[in-house]
Parts: sequence; C-alpha cells; structure tokens
Amino acid sequence: MLRVFVGEDRVSAEMALKRLIGGNYEVFEGENLSVGDLPSIFRGTSLFEAGKRRILLKNLSENAAVWEKIAEYVGTEHEVVVWELKIDKRSVGYKNLKTAGVEIQEFALKAKPEAKMVFGVLDMALRDGRRAVAQVEQIELEQDPYMFFGLLVTQALKKFEQRGGVREKRLLKELAKLDMEMKTTGLEPWMLIKAFLLRAKSL
Repeated sequence: MLRVFVGEDRVSAEMALKRLIGGNYEVFEGENLSVGDLPSIFRGTSLFEAGKRRILLKNLSENAAVWEKIAEYVGTEHEVVVWELKIDKRSVGYKNLKTAGVEIQEFALKAKPEAKMVFGVLDMALRDGRRAVAQVEQIELEQDPYMFFGLLVTQALKKFEQRGGVREKRLLKELAKLDMEMKTTGLEPWMLIKAFLLRAKSL
C-alpha cells in the first residue's frame, strides 16, 4: 500500500511511521532516484527478507520526474510511505496521487503555547478541573502537548518558589509522575494532561 505523509512535525510523523511499518525499513532519498529505479522499489523483492517490504521514500517531490510517476505504483503489495516536508498542490505528482486515491496524511507543526495561557489553565485546574479541561479542549488541536506540559512544569515551579507549600510540592510530584507517563505509557498525551488537570484540585 502507498501512503503519503506531509508536514514539518517530524516527531508526530515518525511516531505514525513506526506504528504503520515498524522500526525496520528501507530508506530511499528522492534526489538519488531515477524513474528507472521505481519498478524495483515498488515491485521488486528484498535481498534480505522474503514477502512484503517496508519502505520509506523521502523528499520525492524535489525530483519532478520521479514524483510524477509515483501514483502509477499505487497498487504495490509492499508497505510504502512517502514523506515530504512540503508539497506543491499544483504539481502534476500531487494531482496524480489525489486522482489515484492515495491517502495523504498531514503533520502540521503545532504552535508553541503561550505561558500566560498555560498559567490560566493551571490556576483554573486548581479550582475547577472540568473547566480547565474545557479550556484545553479548545486549544489542543493547535498546540503541541509536550510544549504545553513543559510550560505547566515551569508555572508549577514558579508557584513553588513563591509559596513553597505542601500543595505546591504535591503539584510538582504529580507533574513528575505525568512526565513519566507521557514518556512510557504510549497513551495519547492530551488525554494524560487532561486526567492530571481533573485531579489537580484534590492535591
């Protein structure tokens, strides 16, 4: 199957790539390919293993001749992902892919959250977790969860420096726990953040 990833959010794209084809795959750079290489990539077999191949093709759109021909291989039996930072939607290659019904998944780089906004969410969570979650749900599609979490930690540290109380210590302890969960559980980061916000009032 042929799929296309496009966007500058490398972290999200790499996670999606690993979910789709795993961590062991062949990589081809678009600038090094010719049209004559495509049959062996899309229809050939691997020298190292039998059966379905897992292939990543990078920056093909920079090679116009190759880019225009990619859609002809939509029926490949291998798992092939084309990864582009940007795509010119006016290009012949893009139009051919759309006509062929190829899945194009976008990974736009999300905005860095503002410290003032995060501070407001944290303060709200300490009073009313449900309202804090509602605030997050209004912004989560445009914000990066890991940057948001980093600012949560910064704001919590400021609170501890100002007051140094038992509640502030508990808050930092819960954020350390959340940090570990985000790194190890594989659960959706916004879900973990919202769960933290819901229990923050009881700290």
